[in-house]
Amino acid sequence: MLVLSRQRDESIIIGDNVVVTIVDVRGDKVRLGIEAPIEIPVHRQEVYEAIQRENRKAAEMKPEDTEGLPKQ
Repeated sequence: MLVLSRQRDESIIIGDNVVVTIVDVRGDKVRLGIEAPIEIPVHRQEVYEAIQRENRKAAEMKPEDTEGLPKQ
């Protein structure tokens, strides 16, 4: 892991097209601004983990598990 010190309004660049900027620091909280191309998803870790859990559950479903669900 690379550990950097940054102050408010300073940024780091990841690759050629992701910019992370320190927006604000209040006590033990840091607000980050993230600029990335639309094709690069950006999620908080807990949201990402929830998405992965739901994707695993969906991949394990059998056709009979969907009986009774409305058809679109």
